[in-house]
Amino acid sequence: MATVDECGTVTAHARGTVTTRPERSFGRQALLIALACLVVDTVAFTAATPDLSPVAQAGALLAIVCVDAALALPARSSGWVTAAHAVTAVGLAVMLRSTPDVDVDLVGSVIAAYRAGAWLHGRASVAAVLVLATGTMLSQALVDPSAVLGTATEVVKDAFIPWLVGRYTSARRAYISELRHHRETELREATEEVDNAVRRVRTTIARDLHDVISHHVSAIGVHSGVARIKLAATQQFIAPEIMDSLRAVELSRRSAMADLRRMLDLLHGKPDSSAQPGLGNLDELFDGVRRSGLATRFRVSGAPRWLPGAIDIALYRMTQEMLTNALRYGDGSTVDIDLDFRETSIVLTARNAIGAPADHASTGRGLAGIRDRAAQFGGTVSHGPDAAGENWETRVSVSYSVSSAGEPQ
Repeated sequence: MATVDECGTVTAHARGTVTTRPERSFGRQALLIALACLVVDTVAFTAATPDLSPVAQAGALLAIVCVDAALALPARSSGWVTAAHAVTAVGLAVMLRSTPDVDVDLVGSVIAAYRAGAWLHGRASVAAVLVLATGTMLSQALVDPSAVLGTATEVVKDAFIPWLVGRYTSARRAYISELRHHRETELREATEEVDNAVRRVRTTIARDLHDVISHHVSAIGVHSGVARIKLAATQQFIAPEIMDSLRAVELSRRSAMADLRRMLDLLHGKPDSSAQPGLGNLDELFDGVRRSGLATRFRVSGAPRWLPGAIDIALYRMTQEMLTNALRYGDGSTVDIDLDFRETSIVLTARNAIGAPADHASTGRGLAGIRDRAAQFGGTVSHGPDAAGENWETRVSVSYSVSSAGEPQ
């Protein structure tokens, strides 16, 4: 796709790259303008000078063709092109002195004056328009010396007005470029300011998480370890379930600290060098839940297949949140986890019996987190009690397409 800005710059967009091609566009436009001027001037001169000798007419047409064709030259040659039009105008006036009724205005001279104003700067631009004005004045004076007002009018019309329009165009182009530069600078500074603010907020969050969560989680691990060691030292019979629960607390503490360190690294903008857990780590997750006393039944249906890392991690985290909800709000007996690999989607379902009302209200953040993770991949989430009101079911469906090689596209 190509776009043209107000300065006439052509920009082509392809596969995320931007290629600017103003020279090619300007070259084509200049060629069309030169061709149009050439046709108009040659036809007008031929029609206005039917009685001119063939040799003189051919010489005049050759001069007109040359100066009009020069309009297709690069912008840096605008001064010389303007001078050539001034000389040609005087030469045609000398040739037509014997026929005072004939007055030929070249359209190419008007375009030359505009180019001098638009593309030349400073003294070069002023000198070019003065040369063209002098040539126009001399040509008019040679054709009709008594028409002073007409000569002044032709000079203004054919030289100064096109030149002023060119100067205005050049100034407007520079003004737009300056506005664009200021806008880009402001956007860049605003982006940097936002990035700095985000980094400061992330640093604050990371510090608070480290100071608060890390302290409490570490204390939990220390106390559970001390309790397990002291119970073992009493040399009394301790139910194996109690020791398993204490070990589960220690393992959960280690996992929580590993996840916390990973999140802190992300908040600090550091690359995540540790491997994120995925569906392959579900057995470890279920073992920890079982040690807490919640029986977990896991069923896989369909043909397991390779998953992109982001979906694999998201499904693990959603399963983790479903188990947490079952521990907090279920009856503590059993939770069923079903993972169904379908042709173009994966369906993750958690089902557990509804427990007694909790002594604290649910914030709904866990379910909101599940919805947000699923939404990243265009998935859908449904949750709520079944028809009998005895079981709570949370279902997540994530769609994806599979290429012929068996990997999601």
